[in-house]
Amino acid sequence: MKMYKALALVMALLMAGVCAAGCAAPQADPTAAPTVEATEAPQEEATPAPEEATEAPVEETTPAPETEETPAPADDQSLQKVLDAGQLVLGLDDSFPPMGFRDADNNIVGFDIDVAKAVCEKLGVELVAQPIDWTAKEQELNTGNIDCIWNGFSISDERKEQVDFSIPYMDNHMTMVVRSGEGIESNADLAGKIVGVQAGSTAQEALLAETELVESLASAPVEFKDNMTALMDLETGGVDAVFMDDVVANYYIAINEKNFTVLSDVLSEEEYAIGFRKGDTALVEAVNAALTELAEEGTLAEIATTWFGKDTTVVGK
Repeated sequence: MKMYKALALVMALLMAGVCAAGCAAPQADPTAAPTVEATEAPQEEATPAPEEATEAPVEETTPAPETEETPAPADDQSLQKVLDAGQLVLGLDDSFPPMGFRDADNNIVGFDIDVAKAVCEKLGVELVAQPIDWTAKEQELNTGNIDCIWNGFSISDERKEQVDFSIPYMDNHMTMVVRSGEGIESNADLAGKIVGVQAGSTAQEALLAETELVESLASAPVEFKDNMTALMDLETGGVDAVFMDDVVANYYIAINEKNFTVLSDVLSEEEYAIGFRKGDTALVEAVNAALTELAEEGTLAEIATTWFGKDTTVVGK
């Protein structure tokens, strides 16, 4: 009996161990479950969906600010550039009396210079007169070395393609200047003669357009850097005539008491105006307004009378 009791006790202990092992196994599953849940939770937080929802409105609203902040056109900046610099740089041929030239003290003076100073006073800036090579005047303008071309600058269709013009402020005529008393009284008398003209001028354009006259000359028109050099060559007999602006010719003859004659034959009628870069609309309009005010005040007439003995301007007339 004791042996059976002992064997029963052993069997009871073995059964208890199996039961304990069987009860312990289920406790491991709850431990693993939280581990899986902790791994998936960060994946839900890192999903890109919220980021895409945030970016979509930004892409839709981006074009509007860009349109509003588009830089202003160049013509809107032209006047401001001059005002910010505090000066207007005027390009000129400094040997073109009485419009713009050097006096005995080497100062640049002239009708155009006086008018430009009056305009600059209206704009509240200083005038800077910058001598340039007349044949490269448009290049000087387009590269920004000068703000305008203002020196007996005639309007022409060809020039309109390269610059924007102000309103005209004076009329001009292109005529021949000859030595007096040598038998040249009209353009018909120039056959077989030598004629000089300033290179790059509208006088050159007008002369070359007169093919019949040009073909009657002894040679192709002789080009000069400026009108003063051409007139000096006329005086020494290098050329027989110079085709040029009558305003300049008459002034030169009167001031220097030269024995020259301005022929009555007019090949071209023109208007003087100021040339600006294409698109510099704001600056053009500001200068036009200043010229109009000067005309209304009588200042333009006063300046013209000082240089020509009468009012030769056409603004507002």
